[in-house]
Amino acid sequence: MKKYKIAITTGDKKGIGKELVIKALNKLNFEREDILIVGEKLDLNYDFIEIDEKDNGTFCYKSLEKVCFMAKQGLIKGIVTAPISKAELHKSGYFFNGQTEILEKLLAKENQKAQMLFIADSLRVMLLTRHLALKNVNLSIEDIIFKTEILNNFLIKKCKIKNPLIAFCAFNPHAGENGILGREEIEILNPAVEILNSKGINILKPMSADGLFAKVGKDYLSGKKVQYDAILACYHDQGLCPVKAIAMEKAINTTIGLDIIRTSPSSGTAYDIVGKNIANPNSMIEAIKLAMNLS
Repeated sequence: MKKYKIAITTGDKKGIGKELVIKALNKLNFEREDILIVGEKLDLNYDFIEIDEKDNGTFCYKSLEKVCFMAKQGLIKGIVTAPISKAELHKSGYFFNGQTEILEKLLAKENQKAQMLFIADSLRVMLLTRHLALKNVNLSIEDIIFKTEILNNFLIKKCKIKNPLIAFCAFNPHAGENGILGREEIEILNPAVEILNSKGINILKPMSADGLFAKVGKDYLSGKKVQYDAILACYHDQGLCPVKAIAMEKAINTTIGLDIIRTSPSSGTAYDIVGKNIANPNSMIEAIKLAMNLS
């Protein structure tokens, strides 16, 4: 069977995925032999596999299932996913909190855990926890060490960075103010950093997230290289509010920690603009370019 460099899913049937894929591939200049489209048939000169399924949530799941099966068979090296709706998945009986979790279920080998890393040029932000209610965010020393090692390995092996410098967002405001505003830094984050440092991983002690991102955002928006090779955020909005505020059109959701890289644009299904031909393809363009470069 023919092999491809990447496969691109068309995403939610009712969303802007098809429009994003068409616009992005029409602007890019990759060899058609390198790319496979999975999902709905599009008016593009690329090979495709059509998923014959009327139910939207099931269609989304089966599209991911197909590309993961092909990845495990060695038929594709990378995956790009258009946006899907969690509500549509749940309505169809697929109780996942996102595509990252589905990819982990379908691709992870023993001891592998998928991690969510957002990349926009030199800005890289990884989430220690993802789609959880804030009250359920629960960090541990072991979990921080495990996930930071995955990030560090990605930076070295895929990004070709020697001795990466990783910044760490504190869990509490003002890094806990020596325990006045919370003891997570004292009891969990700082001990994890000490162990990681002892393993040769160059991660800094937790910094107040607002101050950290204020400096990083200023550098990024002025065109300077971000001084940290990656930033660890403790929970979803802590990392993604600043990323989307300063780099929405460039930010790429990248799944690491598995044997295959997956990228996705930072936009959602955007049901409100479907059919208006106004969806911005820039993030999808960057997602395809990154997948091609990393695969």
